[in-house]
Amino acid sequence: MTSHRALIQTLHGIVKKAERRPVSIKEGLLDLNHFGFSFISFLLVLPFMQPFPVGPISVLGGITFAAFGWQILKGYSVPSIPKKIDSIVLSRDNWRRITNAAIKLIQWTEKFTKPRLTILIKGKLGIQIEAAILILAGILMAIPFGILPLNNFFPGLAILFCALGQLHKDGLLVLVAFFWILFTIFYFAVFFIGLYLLGLEGMHNFSHWIHQLVS
Repeated sequence: MTSHRALIQTLHGIVKKAERRPVSIKEGLLDLNHFGFSFISFLLVLPFMQPFPVGPISVLGGITFAAFGWQILKGYSVPSIPKKIDSIVLSRDNWRRITNAAIKLIQWTEKFTKPRLTILIKGKLGIQIEAAILILAGILMAIPFGILPLNNFFPGLAILFCALGQLHKDGLLVLVAFFWILFTIFYFAVFFIGLYLLGLEGMHNFSHWIHQLVS
């Protein structure tokens, strides 16, 4: 059974459990096992996929994704999140809405993904790669660029493709995730260099204006 098929089956199992009794977020994550990191990253990154900065929330989001990567390296089986969130009990209807939306997303992405380059997904190397992408992309997302368009979008793409790669065991998407990390670094570097050059030109023009004023 492929990983995304197993995930869909697990999601259905959570709904059936919620029909018998209340199920907390913590219990749901435990049922998802290692799917928790890729699945939750997939869902959490979606609000950041917009062209404009989202303010301080991007810093918190970036720290969260970086923390997920660190937890993967430390051998956590599921993400460790604050107890106030962990202990929330969702109703049967809430679990059904969440799982139905997740299943639709997974089935849609299934159309253009397939198992390949699994060396980048499986084993110790796969764990290290997933953790590295989440940490790097999380750090890049956490950099507070309030005036830079797409500052969350590009590192968000890295997290999104990493999560999809894990869900579908598609190593090609992991390579795409690394591309977006490198592109984000390039994008930020161009921005910093542009600011530096504009700053030098501005200082030169200001000095020239002062010189003309006093001469």
